[in-house]
Amino acid sequence: MQKILLIPVSLGLILFSSCSNKPEEKAAPKEKITYPVTDKVSQADDYFGTKVEDPYRWLEFDTAANVKTWVEGQRKTTGDYLSKIPFREQIKKRLTELCNYPKYSSPFKAGEYFFFNKNDGLQNQSVIWYQKGENGTPEVFLDPNKMSTDGTAAVSLIGFSKDKKYVAYSISQSGSDWSNIHVMEVATHKELSDKLEWVKFSGAAWKGDGFYYSRYDAPEKGKEFSNANKFQKVFYHKIGDAQAKDVLVFEDKKSPQLYINAQLTEDERFLLIYTSVGTSGTGMFCKDLSSGQKDFSILFKGFDSDYTVLNNVGDKLLVKTNDGAANQRIILVDPKNPAKENWKDIVAETAELMDNASTGGGKLFITYMKDVSTHAYQYSLDGKMEHEIELPGIGDANGFGGEVEDKAFFYTYTSFTYPPTIFKYDIASGKSSVWKKTEVKFNVDDYETKQVFFTSKDGTKVPMFIVAKKGVELNGNNPTLLYAYGGFNISISPGFSPTRIGFLEAGGVYALANIRGGNEYGEKWHKSGMLLNKQNVFDDFIAAAEYLIKEKYTSSERLAIQGGSNGGLLIGACMTQRPDLYKVCIPQVGVLDMLRFHKFTVGWGWVVEYGSSDSAKYFNYLHKYSPLHNVKQGVDYPATMITTADHDDRVVPAHSFKFAATLQEKNKGTNPTLIRIESKAGHGAGKPISKVIEETADIFSFIFYNMDYTPKI
Repeated sequence: MQKILLIPVSLGLILFSSCSNKPEEKAAPKEKITYPVTDKVSQADDYFGTKVEDPYRWLEFDTAANVKTWVEGQRKTTGDYLSKIPFREQIKKRLTELCNYPKYSSPFKAGEYFFFNKNDGLQNQSVIWYQKGENGTPEVFLDPNKMSTDGTAAVSLIGFSKDKKYVAYSISQSGSDWSNIHVMEVATHKELSDKLEWVKFSGAAWKGDGFYYSRYDAPEKGKEFSNANKFQKVFYHKIGDAQAKDVLVFEDKKSPQLYINAQLTEDERFLLIYTSVGTSGTGMFCKDLSSGQKDFSILFKGFDSDYTVLNNVGDKLLVKTNDGAANQRIILVDPKNPAKENWKDIVAETAELMDNASTGGGKLFITYMKDVSTHAYQYSLDGKMEHEIELPGIGDANGFGGEVEDKAFFYTYTSFTYPPTIFKYDIASGKSSVWKKTEVKFNVDDYETKQVFFTSKDGTKVPMFIVAKKGVELNGNNPTLLYAYGGFNISISPGFSPTRIGFLEAGGVYALANIRGGNEYGEKWHKSGMLLNKQNVFDDFIAAAEYLIKEKYTSSERLAIQGGSNGGLLIGACMTQRPDLYKVCIPQVGVLDMLRFHKFTVGWGWVVEYGSSDSAKYFNYLHKYSPLHNVKQGVDYPATMITTADHDDRVVPAHSFKFAATLQEKNKGTNPTLIRIESKAGHGAGKPISKVIEETADIFSFIFYNMDYTPKI
């Protein structure tokens, strides 16, 4: 089945510029920072007999005048500090050079046209291009850079009509998860009058001259980016109609905190409704539109396992699931008789994780993950393996599959030192050929990637990639960045970042730890790092840091740690549990208040991953590791720069605001505690390149400066 979302090419997170690989003389003593005064209020909550103070509760109201004043004070403090770093502008210049090259996404076919994303180099947003036929002349289809003056509008194609005459696309502004859906006639490039508002986490599943989509009711004015989102519903929109005329298709009045999304099989026969109480575990309803079925029937009850319908084979459904298979399997299900005893195994579970699966050209394509590296295969629809798709090496590949009539498709392969390369795959022969190489000026032979396995606190073997120049001296002096995520069943695979090359050129070391909580080894790996097992995630990361120090890649004085979102929680927890282990900490858009995260926007959806402080079962555990609640008075914490953004309606900035205020109050030492608050930006998706460059330059200037390490640029 054809993938319909075009994801803008990522620049990655990492910038390092050329610098020496030996310690410099100690920098002159840095002056003590005077932080803005942060008022405290008398606020305490009783959790099952435990009184928890929350003196910075007022910082949760991000639109209040006093919060805006506080934000401006923090911005000035951070700006003043960063402006005194002598090599900051040189790092920004180098970052700009490293990012300035053409970037492409894999093309996909829609009717007569091929669509792909392209960024000329420093365009704030990637432009969506199309061309008629594989050898046609490329033309601009949609240019989000023309939709705002500052490059903060982000666009995605979210669904084509079956005849490929129309396409629905979404526009989000300033990094928000909120988006509007618009419709365009493909051949004429004519914009239709349709505009659908208050959409979040939705595609467009076309049926006839309209499509199914998910939306929320309009939020309370002034609280669009903070109030909890409740009662998502599925509607059918007929093109040309006003949104008020859209037909309600599915809702659950008893479950306000429920994700609800629609999918159609490629032939438009089966309408599927996915429901979920969080980020894992699905329920599914089904309606056979060809039979005149009036009501939805239950296909899979929620929410103990995950189910994804790949496509239908006649009146049966091909489904990828971890139900009864922690490493995933593919089954054939009869919607009229969906009981488990009637399921037929098409591709059984193996020792390796079945990472992704899709259909195309009458075939089934499956990627497996073996020690965090992609292996790809072609199968017949009845489960017979036909080809292994040869890939260049240890890395990450995606984009396999298409529509039933396709003879070929395009996929992308990348690794730490292998820039994204697009391959064309011929389904009949099973052969790949290079379609587009990314031209970045560096010598891949100068670098090497090692995968090591270190031992965590409980004896678990955990993989970690270490990337550096060949022959790097293990003297304990290398500036090193340790990165991880560790949650939500998400794998962090080997991927290319042009900015990271600058760090490697300088003799630095980059380490990616594939800690528990992710999907690197399937659902068992995920479950061993969630809910009451969350401490395993932090123990794994701490063990990764200790390994790098023990093996003399670096030392505590030259080690920086970084993570975003759930990874921001990781950094916050590890720096409060082991503040002695790192020199610099960068928690980005982090979930840092584990007692109140579920009260904002879609935070309720994370309860399946973390548990909730509303439950006596989970409160004590959450309270024990919550970064906000474990900052101790009189501790010397590492140099810390927290990052957040004013339009982050995924992890609201209150998490970062309260954590920064608490650290500034309680930190004993002279290491700085700063918060960098971006304007007109959100959780990260759709952030313009100009803002990425500014933020990354600030982050790595801060890291080098606090390591007393002078870049040689």
